[in-house]
Amino acid sequence: MIQVQSIAAPIESDNPAWNAIVAIALGVAGLIIAEFLPAGMLTPMASDLGITEGVAGQAVTATSVFAVITSLLLAFVTRTLNRRHVLLSLSVLLVCSNFLVAYAASFPILLIGRVLLGIALGGFWSMAAATAARLVPGAQLPKALAIIFGGSSFASVFAAPLSSFLGNVIGWRHVFLLSGGLSLAALIMQALTIPSLKPTGKTEFNTLFKVLKKPQFASGMLAVALVFCGHFAAFTYIRPFLEHTTSVGANALSAILLAFGVANFVGTSFGGAMVAKNLRCAQLLLPLLLSAAGLGLLAFGTSVSATTALISLWGVLMGPVSVIWSAWVARQVPEHAETAGGVFIASIQLSAAVGALAGGSVFDALGSTGVFTLSALSWFLSALVVGGLIKVMAIGARTPTAAVH
Repeated sequence: MIQVQSIAAPIESDNPAWNAIVAIALGVAGLIIAEFLPAGMLTPMASDLGITEGVAGQAVTATSVFAVITSLLLAFVTRTLNRRHVLLSLSVLLVCSNFLVAYAASFPILLIGRVLLGIALGGFWSMAAATAARLVPGAQLPKALAIIFGGSSFASVFAAPLSSFLGNVIGWRHVFLLSGGLSLAALIMQALTIPSLKPTGKTEFNTLFKVLKKPQFASGMLAVALVFCGHFAAFTYIRPFLEHTTSVGANALSAILLAFGVANFVGTSFGGAMVAKNLRCAQLLLPLLLSAAGLGLLAFGTSVSATTALISLWGVLMGPVSVIWSAWVARQVPEHAETAGGVFIASIQLSAAVGALAGGSVFDALGSTGVFTLSALSWFLSALVVGGLIKVMAIGARTPTAAVH
């Protein structure tokens, strides 16, 4: 975890609101679970709705597109509103999203539910850290952020494998109902614990353009987008790959997805050390190794043991990516760290949309082999961008201002 110095507004009182922090963490976990549910249940969802798996994967695209828009514009659009009311409204959208998807009789209805999720996801994530900074004293902010981002890590580890397992037992619609129950519990807890938080500071729309004009920043965001584009293209269609190419059953599928999640969690824990030791090396080496793992899956995808090992390696390598690039973003634009962080989130969500969209088209045309070829190429291009367009950061560069998982 990257150490925090200060972000956003000062705490509203001397007493830390730990119950509110836990409520926000529960909300974040609910968002991540809802986002990743389709990855573990894509095949039964497609079969039930009478569509191809490639088309079903566009549920991920719809979520990501609206998450991008919301993460970039929410702070400006809601600049005069009480932050408590904004957070609760976003949590209401999450609840509605889960129940709408669970009862969707057609793919268009399901897409509407996923659009609501995208708005909630982009908005809640863009506000979580800044809200935490107003709920606890500065010295306790790292602990508060660790709790919030810990909810994200926990959810990302278990969402796909657990949904795959439960989907086979109770059906994918009931899994979304369970997710809706969790999000409803988070909403109730937030309503009971988050205090009134009047808007503070001055938010200007042109700050976004100032950040994007910073030297190398756009190149960095391109490198980030390519990494996550490759990741989401492959991960969205990982279940069809494991079923059709590796020929695994339901239990083995859940176990492999769990291995990926645990590996990803482990890899994330090394992100801070990579930032401290050699940020540039990590930025360059991780996408190269990811590309090699993608090519390995193409070559050895029929072997269960080799596929499990390579998917676990993929999880470990993706884990530190968000940490190292968050550190780079904060060092590049320390005077507009929050806005730059919003652009970073938007880049990830946009790449998720593009990755799922491109992956779906390639999957329907060429199958899983084409998807992993696309991902390996995207990861390799990210390394080329780092090597060719991004300069080595000075040793004395300013340290990040916010913890990012």
